Amino acid sequence: MSLRTIMIFPQFDNVELIDQIRDKYDPLADLVRPHITLVFPFESPMSKGELAEILEKRLQAIEPFALELCGISKQEDTFGNYLFLDVIRGGEEISQIHRILYENEFKEFDKGYPYIPHMTIGKLPTPQELDDAYDAIKNESHRFLTEVQKISVEMIGVNEQSIIVIEKQLK
Repeated sequence: MSLRTIMIFPQFDNVELIDQIRDKYDPLADLVRPHITLVFPFESPMSKGELAEILEKRLQAIEPFALELCGISKQEDTFGNYLFLDVIRGGEEISQIHRILYENEFKEFDKGYPYIPHMTIGKLPTPQELDDAYDAIKNESHRFLTEVQKISVEMIGVNEQSIIVIEKQLK
Protein backbone atom coordinates (compact mmCIF):
# COMPACT_ATOMS: atom_id res chain seq x y z
CA MET A 1 0.00 0.00 0.00
CA SER A 2 1.24 3.48 -0.80
CA LEU A 3 1.09 6.56 1.34
CA ARG A 4 -0.98 9.25 -0.41
CA THR A 5 -2.27 12.72 0.23
CA ILE A 6 -4.71 15.06 -1.52
CA MET A 7 -3.53 18.59 -2.20
CA ILE A 8 -3.78 21.81 -4.14
CA PHE A 9 -0.61 22.86 -5.96
CA PRO A 10 -1.27 26.57 -6.63
CA GLN A 11 0.43 28.20 -9.62
CA PHE A 12 1.67 31.65 -8.59
CA ASP A 13 3.53 34.09 -10.85
CA ASN A 14 5.80 34.96 -7.91
CA VAL A 15 6.28 31.43 -6.51
CA GLU A 16 10.06 31.94 -6.35
CA LEU A 17 9.47 34.06 -3.21
CA ILE A 18 7.80 31.07 -1.52
CA ASP A 19 10.57 28.79 -2.76
CA GLN A 20 13.24 31.04 -1.21
CA ILE A 21 11.60 30.80 2.21
CA ARG A 22 10.98 27.05 1.91
CA ASP A 23 14.57 26.42 0.81
CA LYS A 24 15.69 27.98 4.07
CA TYR A 25 13.10 26.54 6.48
CA ASP A 26 11.27 23.54 4.96
CA PRO A 27 13.07 20.17 4.84
CA LEU A 28 10.60 19.00 2.16
CA ALA A 29 11.29 21.94 -0.19
CA ASP A 30 13.25 19.80 -2.66
CA LEU A 31 10.77 16.93 -2.53
CA VAL A 32 7.34 18.52 -2.99
CA ARG A 33 6.20 21.77 -4.62
CA PRO A 34 4.43 24.45 -2.55
CA HIS A 35 0.99 23.07 -1.70
CA ILE A 36 -2.11 23.20 0.47
CA THR A 37 -3.02 19.86 2.01
CA LEU A 38 -6.68 18.83 1.87
CA VAL A 39 -6.38 15.22 3.10
CA PHE A 40 -3.31 14.48 5.18
CA PRO A 41 -1.15 11.43 4.40
CA PHE A 42 -3.11 8.19 4.50
CA GLU A 43 -2.50 4.58 3.59
CA SER A 44 -5.30 2.82 1.77
CA PRO A 45 -5.75 -0.07 -0.65
CA MET A 46 -7.88 2.19 -2.92
CA SER A 47 -6.76 1.98 -6.53
CA LYS A 48 -5.93 5.01 -8.62
CA GLY A 49 -9.24 4.50 -10.45
CA GLU A 50 -11.22 4.35 -7.21
CA LEU A 51 -9.58 7.54 -5.95
CA ALA A 52 -10.30 9.29 -9.25
CA GLU A 53 -13.97 8.22 -9.04
CA ILE A 54 -14.26 9.50 -5.47
CA LEU A 55 -12.85 12.90 -6.44
CA GLU A 56 -15.12 13.08 -9.48
CA LYS A 57 -18.21 12.25 -7.37
CA ARG A 58 -17.43 14.36 -4.31
CA LEU A 59 -16.04 17.44 -6.05
CA GLN A 60 -18.48 17.69 -8.96
CA ALA A 61 -20.11 20.83 -7.53
CA ILE A 62 -16.80 22.58 -6.75
CA GLU A 63 -15.91 25.23 -9.32
CA PRO A 64 -12.52 26.88 -9.85
CA PHE A 65 -12.01 29.54 -7.18
CA ALA A 66 -9.78 32.49 -6.38
CA LEU A 67 -6.94 31.88 -3.94
CA GLU A 68 -4.90 34.54 -2.19
CA LEU A 69 -2.16 33.95 0.35
CA CYS A 70 -0.51 36.67 2.42
CA GLY A 71 0.96 36.88 5.91
CA ILE A 72 3.03 34.52 8.00
CA SER A 73 1.95 32.66 11.10
CA LYS A 74 3.54 29.99 13.26
CA GLN A 75 2.23 26.93 15.02
CA GLU A 76 3.72 24.58 17.58
CA ASP A 77 1.89 21.29 18.11
CA THR A 78 2.54 17.58 18.65
CA PHE A 79 3.57 17.23 14.99
CA GLY A 80 6.25 19.92 15.02
CA ASN A 81 7.15 23.58 14.80
CA TYR A 82 5.66 25.13 11.66
CA LEU A 83 5.69 28.33 9.64
CA PHE A 84 2.55 28.94 7.59
CA LEU A 85 1.69 31.21 4.69
CA ASP A 86 -1.87 32.27 5.48
CA VAL A 87 -4.86 31.85 3.17
CA ILE A 88 -6.79 35.13 3.06
CA ARG A 89 -9.12 34.31 0.14
CA GLY A 90 -10.34 30.86 -0.88
CA GLY A 91 -10.30 29.48 2.63
CA GLU A 92 -14.02 28.69 2.65
CA GLU A 93 -13.72 26.64 -0.54
CA ILE A 94 -10.63 24.83 0.75
CA SER A 95 -12.38 24.04 4.05
CA GLN A 96 -15.44 22.83 2.15
CA ILE A 97 -13.34 20.41 0.05
CA HIS A 98 -11.53 19.20 3.17
CA ARG A 99 -14.85 18.67 4.96
CA ILE A 100 -16.50 16.86 2.00
CA LEU A 101 -13.62 14.41 1.67
CA TYR A 102 -13.27 13.70 5.39
CA GLU A 103 -17.04 13.32 5.90
CA ASN A 104 -17.16 10.56 3.31
CA GLU A 105 -14.59 8.09 1.97
CA PHE A 106 -11.69 9.50 4.00
CA LYS A 107 -13.55 9.60 7.33
CA GLU A 108 -11.42 6.80 8.83
CA PHE A 109 -8.29 8.94 8.30
CA ASP A 110 -9.66 12.01 10.09
CA LYS A 111 -7.75 12.55 13.33
CA GLY A 112 -10.29 15.16 14.47
CA TYR A 113 -7.88 18.10 14.56
CA PRO A 114 -9.15 21.57 13.71
CA TYR A 115 -8.41 22.41 10.07
CA ILE A 116 -7.15 25.85 9.11
CA PRO A 117 -6.31 26.32 5.42
CA HIS A 118 -2.64 27.28 5.01
CA MET A 119 0.53 26.55 3.08
CA THR A 120 3.39 25.16 5.16
CA ILE A 121 6.58 27.07 4.36
CA GLY A 122 8.75 25.80 7.20
CA LYS A 123 9.22 23.04 9.73
CA LEU A 124 11.84 23.74 12.37
CA PRO A 125 13.49 21.30 14.79
CA THR A 126 12.92 23.34 17.97
CA PRO A 127 10.53 26.01 19.27
CA GLN A 128 13.46 28.45 19.57
CA GLU A 129 14.42 27.93 15.91
CA LEU A 130 10.75 28.43 15.00
CA ASP A 131 10.67 31.72 16.91
CA ASP A 132 13.89 32.88 15.23
CA ALA A 133 12.64 31.97 11.76
CA TYR A 134 9.27 33.61 12.43
CA ASP A 135 10.98 36.80 13.62
CA ALA A 136 13.07 36.83 10.43
CA ILE A 137 10.09 36.60 8.04
CA LYS A 138 6.98 37.68 9.96
CA ASN A 139 6.83 41.04 8.15
CA GLU A 140 6.77 39.49 4.66
CA SER A 141 3.80 41.08 2.95
CA HIS A 142 3.91 39.62 -0.56
CA ARG A 143 0.57 38.57 -1.97
CA PHE A 144 0.21 35.33 -3.89
CA LEU A 145 -2.80 35.19 -6.20
CA THR A 146 -4.11 32.48 -8.50
CA GLU A 147 -7.20 30.53 -9.46
CA VAL A 148 -7.42 26.96 -8.20
CA GLN A 149 -8.43 24.79 -11.13
CA LYS A 150 -7.47 21.29 -10.02
CA ILE A 151 -7.07 19.00 -7.04
CA SER A 152 -4.18 16.51 -7.02
CA VAL A 153 -3.55 13.15 -5.42
CA GLU A 154 0.08 12.65 -4.53
CA MET A 155 1.79 9.38 -3.81
CA ILE A 156 4.65 9.80 -1.35
CA GLY A 157 7.67 7.91 -2.68
CA VAL A 158 10.17 5.88 -0.67
CA ASN A 159 12.46 8.91 -0.29
CA GLU A 160 9.48 11.19 0.52
CA GLN A 161 9.42 12.60 -3.00
CA SER A 162 6.10 13.76 -4.43
CA ILE A 163 4.63 11.72 -7.29
CA ILE A 164 1.39 13.13 -8.71
CA VAL A 165 -0.90 10.24 -9.64
CA ILE A 166 -4.25 12.03 -10.25
CA GLU A 167 -5.26 15.55 -11.22
CA LYS A 168 -8.98 16.34 -10.95
CA GLN A 169 -9.97 19.42 -12.95
CA LEU A 170 -12.61 21.59 -11.28
CA LYS A 171 -15.54 22.50 -13.55
